[in-house]
Amino acid sequence: MRVMTFNLRFENDRDGENAWSNRREMVVELVNGYKPEILGTQEGKWNQLMYLSEHLPDYTPNLPDREPDEKSQSPTLFLRRERFEIKYGRDFWLSKTPDIYLSKDWDSAFPRMMSYAIIKSLEGQKQLSVGVTHLDHIGVEARYQQARIISEWVARQEFPVVLMGDFNDDPASAAHEILTEPALDLKDTWQVLEGREDAGSYTHHRFNGIPRHARMDWILVSPAFEVTDARIIRDDFNGSYPSDHYPYMADLRISGLPE
Repeated sequence: MRVMTFNLRFENDRDGENAWSNRREMVVELVNGYKPEILGTQEGKWNQLMYLSEHLPDYTPNLPDREPDEKSQSPTLFLRRERFEIKYGRDFWLSKTPDIYLSKDWDSAFPRMMSYAIIKSLEGQKQLSVGVTHLDHIGVEARYQQARIISEWVARQEFPVVLMGDFNDDPASAAHEILTEPALDLKDTWQVLEGREDAGSYTHHRFNGIPRHARMDWILVSPAFEVTDARIIRDDFNGSYPSDHYPYMADLRISGLPE
């Protein structure tokens, strides 16, 4: 099973030559080239998500009870139709009032959301919980509390978990520590394969291919998954990049999943 997390960079008219309209075909080509069974995106606005839904016909988007909204940036799952079906999906906000639309607390600069689905493999009829999120880029306390909310979600799951997203923090952060604490039993796929923690692992850049900040895009998994490969996708298209983040991808072997 191949899983990819991909911060799309939101549709922003000020991005000039890196505007979404100039990048969207690259995004589709990249996804179709690597063919992840599970794709988790961040920063996608409604128009971007609708474009991907139309141009990635092999994928089912998880859009639980969402209404068109041109302002919000929503983490979103796309599941490969031939591999998985969605049994249940839900969005909730990383705040003190998770059911209140666009709610935010602490020092969070923006409302932040978690989207998840209970999915079933069509081949083996096995079920798992898959979540995608995007923590705040400004608020240190907010990231801590948002990670704590997500950890509580993980602890409640009946099925093995795949958690991915842009966590806007480095692997030495409190957010990472919370989400990989022994009680949750989630492992960082990059660390499982002993990937180096240096500039070569950074996943953010400013459309120029020069890594910046930290390895902030993670895929965390339950012990039921064996990590067979993990890589940062640095593909460019004639010198242009599909986003200001590199996608991060992990190949997993499924074992011991409940029916």
